[in-house]
Amino acid sequence: MLLATTTINALEISIGLLGGLALFLYGMHKMSDGLKAAAGEGMKLLLARLTNNRFAAALTGAAVTAVIQSSSVTTVLVVGFVSAGLMSLQQSVGVIMGSNIGTTITAQIIAFKVTKYAWLMVAAGFASWSFSRSSTLRDYGAMLLGLGLLFLGMDQMSVATYPLRSYEPFIDLMGRMDNPLLAILLGAAFTALVQSSSATTGVVILLASQGVLSLEAGIALAIGANIGTCFTAVISSFGKSADARRAAIVHVLFNVIGALLWFFLIGYLAEIARAISPSFADLEGTARLAAETPRQIANANTFFNVANTLLLIWFTGPIANLAIRLIPERPPQEVKQIEPKYLAPEYLQTPALALDRVRLELGHMSSLVVEMLRLAPRAVLHGTTYELRALANLDDDVDLLHAAILNYLGKLQRQELTADDASQLQTHIITANYLENCGDLIETNLVTQGNRRIALRIKVPQTKAETEFERAVLEAMESLVKAIGSGDQELAADIIARRPHIDRLADDVGDLLAAELAMGGEGNEDSLQAFRIQADLLGVMKRLYHNTRRIAELLLDKSE
Repeated sequence: MLLATTTINALEISIGLLGGLALFLYGMHKMSDGLKAAAGEGMKLLLARLTNNRFAAALTGAAVTAVIQSSSVTTVLVVGFVSAGLMSLQQSVGVIMGSNIGTTITAQIIAFKVTKYAWLMVAAGFASWSFSRSSTLRDYGAMLLGLGLLFLGMDQMSVATYPLRSYEPFIDLMGRMDNPLLAILLGAAFTALVQSSSATTGVVILLASQGVLSLEAGIALAIGANIGTCFTAVISSFGKSADARRAAIVHVLFNVIGALLWFFLIGYLAEIARAISPSFADLEGTARLAAETPRQIANANTFFNVANTLLLIWFTGPIANLAIRLIPERPPQEVKQIEPKYLAPEYLQTPALALDRVRLELGHMSSLVVEMLRLAPRAVLHGTTYELRALANLDDDVDLLHAAILNYLGKLQRQELTADDASQLQTHIITANYLENCGDLIETNLVTQGNRRIALRIKVPQTKAETEFERAVLEAMESLVKAIGSGDQELAADIIARRPHIDRLADDVGDLLAAELAMGGEGNEDSLQAFRIQADLLGVMKRLYHNTRRIAELLLDKSE
């Protein structure tokens, strides 16, 4: 009978603990989602406006991670900016260092023990999230709802584990955590499993609030959590560019070096935490541990991460160089098929950043269309079969990027989007369709005409007026690539303003072609075929400028 009772109690504790942990993790996810939606554009601007100041980079990393609550996700986001050339590897080192500070925010909130307000947070957050007409209030409502659920999960875990306070085997197990190496390894393993150092630190604070975990053991577990959080970034870098793998290595180097620096100083760190944390001298034994240790662990965790950043931030250059030496550039390999440069799945959890990645990919796609436009006139009028085939292959690349962008946006649509994000998503879809249509116009119409010219063995002259018109259209599309990549509204307005000039050039070419056909004589078959090819080229170029102008108008509409 006693064995059955023990089994039942163990089962109840396990169910309560796992259920509370699930609620805790879901609450953290919901809180993060609300914050990301409310501050997504701000995060993008913070990362995009980084200077070479290493301290600005560290503060940015801390701010972004305080919102995302995952230093590994911040690392993944930074990798994309390095790959895009928007941030140097040395700048990324500062951001990654600062990201560890951002993860301590949750631990500080948890340590305040405001569980009694959890239901109020849930009620107020749900009301704002469900019934508010303001998207901003809905986002902050989701954040408050998530925070309330987080505390409810903590409370459930606390209730479930309360009987363990007097369970000797569990107390003995917690006593073994005073071995710092064992505690660090356990903290790293648990964090790699749940993929959140904030969650690990939260569970550590929970155990401390039961009075069964010493401060030194809690600090060691938190240090291990910092190492375990590298697991996600390392896994996500597999198969990626050298810069992606270097950023992941920077994350590992920073956290491992930090752990090694403090491994033999955990006792001193504990004394610092006791000195800067409130004391409850009127309590004794387990009750005093339960009252003091949670806040001490949270403060030690913050102090540890801030101190590591202030110490190692002076070595961003050497750390970046070490990462480059550890991850050398692979010899270039022949790419059989084009692939998207910017559409990493990690960004889908943060719509504002994901949409920015799509904008960069649209710039990549438009640069291919520009290359097609640059090659098309010569290939159609004078080129070989090989040149025409190369032009068709470029359209295949444009089609692949078009499909990849639409697929990525389709996945993004499943996320909770603000009205502005949903509008931007639709603009990206329309832009991608216009660019894909440009490629099809060149491939379907002009490549076909070029093959006809070769089959008929005719020569097609090219006048100065035609060359000037084609150059004007090409320059408009080159400006569009820059406008998409930078969001430059003046460039977009300039593309639209070129319409009268380009229309006049097109009319001049049309008049000239008609005059040449009349001079060539109705019975001259070669002149007639040449006219058809030139007229088709003129029509396609006009439609290409039309698409270019429509995309520029979309860019201006978004700004308004």
